[in-house]
Amino acid sequence: MSDLPFTLDQLRILKAIAVEGSFKRAADSLYVSQPAVSLQVQNLERQLDVPLFDRGGRRAQLTEAGHLLLSYGEKILSLCQETCRAIEDLQNLQGGTLIVGASQTTGTYLLPKMIGMFRQKYPDVAVQLHVHSTRRTAWSVANGQVDLAIIGGEIPAELGESLEVVPYAEDELALILPVFHPFAKLETIQKEDLYKLQFIALDSQSTIRKVIDQVLARADIDTRRFKFEMELNSIEAIKNAVQSGLGAAFVSTSAIAKELQMGVLQCTPIEGVVVKRTLWLIFNPNRYRSKAAEAFSQEILPQFATPDWNQDMLKLSHKKLVVNTLDAATPSSSDAG
Repeated sequence: MSDLPFTLDQLRILKAIAVEGSFKRAADSLYVSQPAVSLQVQNLERQLDVPLFDRGGRRAQLTEAGHLLLSYGEKILSLCQETCRAIEDLQNLQGGTLIVGASQTTGTYLLPKMIGMFRQKYPDVAVQLHVHSTRRTAWSVANGQVDLAIIGGEIPAELGESLEVVPYAEDELALILPVFHPFAKLETIQKEDLYKLQFIALDSQSTIRKVIDQVLARADIDTRRFKFEMELNSIEAIKNAVQSGLGAAFVSTSAIAKELQMGVLQCTPIEGVVVKRTLWLIFNPNRYRSKAAEAFSQEILPQFATPDWNQDMLKLSHKKLVVNTLDAATPSSSDAG
């Protein structure tokens, strides 16, 4: 077999240029000189005998061949990282890395608590938390860049065959009000009272806003009738605006525990209405599962899950055991011969 026409370093450089958009920024991100990056790209193009970048514009644009090499290069680099982590696991949780993904709300308010508990038990394990949209997080899990994730949005349909998706917990959405609002003194309010309030919400195009609107719609609350005072770009900004008396909002109960304890926000129930959404645990059953990920799944996840979650995981484990047993019992073509 002839030598490969590229090295791992060249694939790393190609990926960095694609991400950063320029040779200079890629060089800075890799802590090497720009001439070194340019030389590696020239060598790579000469070895492959194809141009990888269109050099006409201000931003480094990949050619069709460049996109093709990048798509395979990312898979190769991902497998290299997976290999390194498998070798690190030989130290039996005296090192290694755990990479956890999350969508915005769970990543901001739930996962830090879980990671803190894990780090107390396993201080030698390096933990990374990647907080992105549900879609981007799901793709990261499918590609093996993230061990597991907890998300609240909808999984891309094209990943249905690649991911194991398990109901994990119920996330309740609460109506929050300024403590001096007249409704804050009431034990409950009626659903129709919502349409008298001024609301503060996330941008209408944000994924979290769309999820909240869908959950409220399932509870027969028509957000189209809401009077929106303003749209902000973060849950923290919304909480501060409500606290200042600028309006009401629906937010996850996990996001307001501290404010309720301090008495700076009021959570007012709606009579006969409980607004909940399901949080999902996702992982790729076909990728390597590190000892750190196993420990996190077995020792930390159950402490925040719904009572049915352990049963769901047991059923899943039993299903895999049956499948593996059947696979082992099925004769191969050579055995059959």
